[in-house]
Amino acid sequence: MKKCAILFVAVSCLVAAGRAADTEVSLVETNVLRVRVNRLTENFAAQLRAATPSNDVIGRILDLRAASGDPDAAALAINCFSGNKPPLVILVDSQTDGAAAALAKQLRTARAGVVIGSSDGQVQPDIAVAGRAADEKIFLQNPYATIPTNPASTLSATNELLPYVDHTSEAELVRKRVKDGEDASDATNSPRAEPAQPILRDPVLARAVDLLKALAILHPARD
Repeated sequence: MKKCAILFVAVSCLVAAGRAADTEVSLVETNVLRVRVNRLTENFAAQLRAATPSNDVIGRILDLRAASGDPDAAALAINCFSGNKPPLVILVDSQTDGAAAALAKQLRTARAGVVIGSSDGQVQPDIAVAGRAADEKIFLQNPYATIPTNPASTLSATNELLPYVDHTSEAELVRKRVKDGEDASDATNSPRAEPAQPILRDPVLARAVDLLKALAILHPARD
């Protein structure tokens, strides 16, 4: 079955139809640039330039988890992260292999960024974050996914609480307030609460975002 690349906030660089792109670029929480590499190729620099949005960002995340690549790709890609640019965090795991692992090692040796991830792979992280491989596979597809801990017990608990849940509809609430002497227009025209922002549940990605936010507070960008 062909795989489809999932895009969250921003733009992606797609290759063959129906197959995940070699490189996917997106914005996390509006101001952190995430570069998700599935396969590091000699075209990485061009793919990155084509897909990078113009938004100002406080930092960059190079996500090399479960990534591999072409033999000579690392030497070409490292130039993309040199110079005076926003802080860089590199994500790795036990499946970071080949050119992707070589790039992570070179960036770490050059002190170009902080490495975060599992400690059982080819690249030793500066900050180790443990997690289940099955969960990480889900988070790589959708970092906002909710991982069920025990679906059976959750369903049972929900059913037990159903008799205590207030199922009163909005219309019934309005009628009740009018009956009690309150203005119906106040009930129906009151501003609705803003929808909650999605929660970043990928622990490795979340740790990287928190680190970049902290660095942005300590070292704010100069105009």
